[in-house]
Amino acid sequence: MRKKALICGVSGQDGAYLARLLINKNYVVYGTSRDIQSTSFIKLEKLGIRDKVTLFSMAPEDFRSVLIVLQSESFDEIYFLAGQSSVALSFNQPADTMKSISLGTLNLLEAARMLNYQTRIYFAGSSEIFGDTNGKPANEKTPFRPKSPYAIAKASSFFLVDNYRESYGLFVCTGILFNHESCIRPEHFVTQKIVSAARRIASGSNEILELGCLDISRDWGWAPDYVVAMWQMLQLDAPEDFVISSGKSNSLKEFVRLAFNHYNLDWEKHVRHNPSLLRPSDIFHSIGDSTNAQEKLGWRSNKTLQDIVLNMANCEKL
Repeated sequence: MRKKALICGVSGQDGAYLARLLINKNYVVYGTSRDIQSTSFIKLEKLGIRDKVTLFSMAPEDFRSVLIVLQSESFDEIYFLAGQSSVALSFNQPADTMKSISLGTLNLLEAARMLNYQTRIYFAGSSEIFGDTNGKPANEKTPFRPKSPYAIAKASSFFLVDNYRESYGLFVCTGILFNHESCIRPEHFVTQKIVSAARRIASGSNEILELGCLDISRDWGWAPDYVVAMWQMLQLDAPEDFVISSGKSNSLKEFVRLAFNHYNLDWEKHVRHNPSLLRPSDIFHSIGDSTNAQEKLGWRSNKTLQDIVLNMANCEKL
């Protein structure tokens, strides 16, 4: 029989790519969004799979809403990717961020426990939990030093997953993913903001791209590769948490330079620093060590930063 998978947060970047991956693996795919009547699901449409996903409305912070969805089908795998996903926005909406991520995770775990679910559950963690790695690659044993409400919510959810796994024997694991980009990344994320602005300027726009700190460094990967790691985690004999990263860190300035170079533009003529875009607290250097994933999952990131920028600029591979 075909496996059934539920993707909570299927309308986002990772949810859409994961849905495509599972459909290609012959899964029956279900997805949730807060309100399926008002959500556009444009990312599913761009990937050509909108009509291949059965959709439910589900508010993660509403326990009854979560319970109803979990009772509706016998899912083999559940991927919890839902919740407020912007670090910057979390400073303006800390309560909503905490509820959608931490309370959402708790509700899913508690519903699975109450229903005596034998399903396998994946939780989307984040490298933000490590804070600034100070040039040392973070692995599964690196202490957490979250520096934003978003990171704090992800950290608390990590410990919830660990507690329910140990206390109730649930097959649940966390993927601690470092930054990963794609062509369907929303423009409120800085990488897509940069690429889109460079494209418009090359087409004749006179705009100036305003950015915060250009000296921050991040470990960037390609999103379609990273969702493969999510699936691989749930195929293991026993649940385990994994850091998923490229193992290379580059500055935002380098990302900007590569994007504008693609369009034969001098970025310094079109980019301006705007102090108002600085976050109250930020990570200056972030890099991950995914050795454990390489050894136990056989997963590795093969895209360079230049590959990622060019793919986003050309959208050759959605």
